[in-house]
Parts: sequence; structure tokens; C-alpha cells
Amino acid sequence: MILVTGATGNMGRHLVRQLREAGAAVRAVTRNASKAEGMASAGVEVAVGDLTEPAFLDRVFTGVDALFTLLEVGDPKAVLAAAKRAGVKRVVLVTSLLAQTLPNGFVGQLSLGCEQVMRDSGLPGTVLRPWEFATNTLAWADEIRGGGIVRKPSAGLPSPVIDPADVAAIAAKALLETGHEGRTYALTGPAELLPQDKIRVLSAILGRALHFEENGDPEKLEQIRLTPDQVSEGFGVCFMTSPGVLSTVENVLGRPPRTYQQWAASNANAFR
Repeated sequence: MILVTGATGNMGRHLVRQLREAGAAVRAVTRNASKAEGMASAGVEVAVGDLTEPAFLDRVFTGVDALFTLLEVGDPKAVLAAAKRAGVKRVVLVTSLLAQTLPNGFVGQLSLGCEQVMRDSGLPGTVLRPWEFATNTLAWADEIRGGGIVRKPSAGLPSPVIDPADVAAIAAKALLETGHEGRTYALTGPAELLPQDKIRVLSAILGRALHFEENGDPEKLEQIRLTPDQVSEGFGVCFMTSPGVLSTVENVLGRPPRTYQQWAASNANAFR
């Protein structure tokens, strides 16, 4: 049995589907049963509860031998301790590539701390460090639907955004196969993009003119300067220096990572 935390999120949904397609038994954790509608009919065991509650935490690991967990899910020490008590044999932990590129930032330090907790637990684990998710662009959806002009304080820096489905595909391999234990995978998409590049892609897919404008809000720009790692997702713009395009996804999966165009085409309805 594979326990998937964050099962109804942008990455978790892909992972649950991929694991089921591979024939694995999956228990999906969610705090909101309505978000997991359809999973049970696909043969997924849905566990509704909060991983910060000790009683639920111990109960949900019954019969589990592999775990997928995220940086922001529950208390890492408590989750991994429960996994160890249950005899879990394999863990996949998703943190952030900021552990490498901005290790002294808030997210970088949180990532490194969480990774250390897993190492200290003694559990055989694989760390996935993705860069910015393509889904961060969903922060623009209201503006695109409302008028077609996306206004943000800055256009930020080029970013090799990654489709969460690719992160899920690597997680599935690490959960189902041997040979990934002890590895740390730094993950990016196939091309560095600015917001203007993404706007051009969305314009072509939606069939209407869209525009990106910098409003230069001084208060927001100062917030960006002080905590670029904490505000990037909310703006849908990356304000941190790119790690460059990395080959890890292709090396592990044997195929190129999905492009931003592919992600946008699959999620076009969110912008309509």
C-alpha cells in the first residue's frame, strides 16, 4: 500500500492516477472529502483526516509500506516517525530546488531541514527538488478571464517551469522501483520562460490577445526584494535566479519534460 499525502493537489492527483494505472494499491489522504470525488471509483482508498492529529496519523499508516509526502504537509518529524513505526520501507519527499539555489532563504532552509529529518529517521528515501510549477500561472486566471491584461509588479526572471505531472511521474518511479533510494533529484522544465513568453502561449491557445504589464508597485517590489521565495507563487512570476534547464527529468523518465505549451493546453479551461 502506498500512502499519498497532498493527494488532491496539483501534483498528488497526477501521482494517484499514475500509481493506479501501474496497478499499485493507493491510500489518498485529504482533509476535504469533496476534493477526492472520483478517486474511490478508480480503486483508491480515500482517508479523510488531518495529519497533524496523532490518532489519525497512526491510523492512516496501517498496512502502508511506501510513503509520498510534501514539504508543507503536517509536521515532518511526526509524519516520518509514524511511517517508521508502521514499518514503511520507502519514502519519496518533495521539497524545493531552492534548497540548492537559495539555501539561506525561508523555503530553502525549510527544505533542507525537512530533508535532514528524513535522513535522521533512517528511512530509505528519495528527495525530489522541483523548480517553479507551471501551475503558478493559475494566479493569473482571474485577470485573463476578466480582461486579458495581467498586471504584476515586475516581470521577474526567466524560469524553467515544470509541469507537476512530470514531478509525479518521477515520484511514481521512485515509489515503484528500486535504485532511487538515497538520491536527490533536481527538477526543471525544458525551457526558461518569462511571463511574456507564457502570455504568448496562452494567447495562442485561447485564441485572443492577452498582455502582461509591469505596474512597478514600490511596496510590492520591496516585498519581492526582501522575500522573493515567499511571494513568487502568489504573483505567478519567478523572482529568483534560475538554476538553468536541467536534464534530470529526461534522465529518469527517458523522455523530455512536458513543455509549458503542453501544460497550458491541458489546463486551458481554467483561463476561459
